[in-house]
Amino acid sequence: MTTPIKSSRLATDPSLLNSESEPERPPLSTRVLARRVDEVPRSGIRRFFDITATMTDVISLGVGEPDFDTPQQVIEAGIHSLESRRTHYTSNYGTIELRRALAHHLERLYGVKYDPTEEILITVGASEALDMAIRATLDPGDEVILHEPSYVSYRPAVIFAGGVPVGVNTTLAEDFAIDPAKIEAAITPRTKAILLNYPCNPTGAVLPADVQDEIARIAVRHDLLVYSDEIYDRLVYGGYQMRSMAALPGMRRRTILMGGFSKAYAMTGWRIGYVCAPSEILEGILKVHQYMIMSAATVAQDAALEALKTGEPDVARMLAHYDRRRRIIVDGFNEIGLTTFEPRGAFYAFPQISSTGLTSDQFAEQLIREESVAVVPGTAFGAAGEGHVRCCYATSEAEIKEALVRIGRFVERRKSGANG
Repeated sequence: MTTPIKSSRLATDPSLLNSESEPERPPLSTRVLARRVDEVPRSGIRRFFDITATMTDVISLGVGEPDFDTPQQVIEAGIHSLESRRTHYTSNYGTIELRRALAHHLERLYGVKYDPTEEILITVGASEALDMAIRATLDPGDEVILHEPSYVSYRPAVIFAGGVPVGVNTTLAEDFAIDPAKIEAAITPRTKAILLNYPCNPTGAVLPADVQDEIARIAVRHDLLVYSDEIYDRLVYGGYQMRSMAALPGMRRRTILMGGFSKAYAMTGWRIGYVCAPSEILEGILKVHQYMIMSAATVAQDAALEALKTGEPDVARMLAHYDRRRRIIVDGFNEIGLTTFEPRGAFYAFPQISSTGLTSDQFAEQLIREESVAVVPGTAFGAAGEGHVRCCYATSEAEIKEALVRIGRFVERRKSGANG
């Protein structure tokens, strides 16, 4: 009879743990995680945010978040909501008061009408709106055409839903506006939708009216959905006139419009957004929302309602600051020798850094180590972002100017090294 091994011997003799009865196995992640999840990389934005959090004297041009606080009257509306014991669920759709105000807001700005009772859904940020819209409308193998560079969530959202993202490159020569001819060329029998984000994160690009009109005609001609992420709709400059995709001829019935309060109203931490679509589409999106989320936070909805009622002066004030910062950072980069086109929306500059001889990742990693300035490599937004870095100018003018001094030193050292 075999003598049992005492537990004390297991603790003192690790070799006994490598029994032939325990064959080697693949790493736990490859056995447990879904393949489509395991193969998606972590966000390149958060990687540099995490590095920044461990350092002192860092100027962050990385995370796309307003440096302004939420307007005071909006904060007070949230406090009043809590003090009034509004701490329970709302309708899955969100409060009717907020939906009515949002319907009026969109009609006033863009002339697009939505029924607040069945065509508007309040979400936990625009990110939830995007995820729900895609999951509710894609079947496995459906293709979604999207412009790149594009926000880091788009490809993963499509993949997580079982869809296939089809990237269409945009370039500096085109001011990063997607070419409708490239969309047309990418369409196959499996194409279900086009995903647009203009004004664009990470490039700051906007869509010229003639380009937007042609994309709408393509969507109608091929009977495609359009996911239109318009989170930066209020942040436009230089006389550019924002038009909602849903307001164009033939587009209301095939557009899923997504937006939120994070950027224009400086409400990132409140996590409040919305999705608008024809009722027969929104009903499917609601199913995903009600089973996964139930409803957005009541306090955040009450604060968002106040933002719509009284926040316009605050939007104008913050926009004026962003515009001044935009000119400082764009002019500064061009003077340094990093070619930068004029962004007409959002709060990002996308300078070309290939003249330094570094890849986007090398530039970002060496810059933060040598000069304590955090930027995001363009490749975080797809392969088309190589040769660029994203710089968020939603920070103070003083910090932007100091960052430009540090980046200028960094670039000059690279030029001197190449010449030496």
